[in-house]
Amino acid sequence: MRLHADRESCISGGRCMATLPEVFDQDDEGIVVLLTPTPAPEHQAKARKAAYLCPARAIDITENPTPD
Repeated sequence: MRLHADRESCISGGRCMATLPEVFDQDDEGIVVLLTPTPAPEHQAKARKAAYLCPARAIDITENPTPD
């Protein structure tokens, strides 16, 4: 799984950070900060939930990314 957080679309809802603080944070303005684009297997279900809960749909998930 690979995550992408669109900081331009973020409306500072904070649901991502509340759902999975190991992966998401917020800067001083409340805009999403992605701490890791590749969450550990044990965090992947909550990463999907965070993306679902985002009111701005600012979090994208690629389930089976190709290697860089």
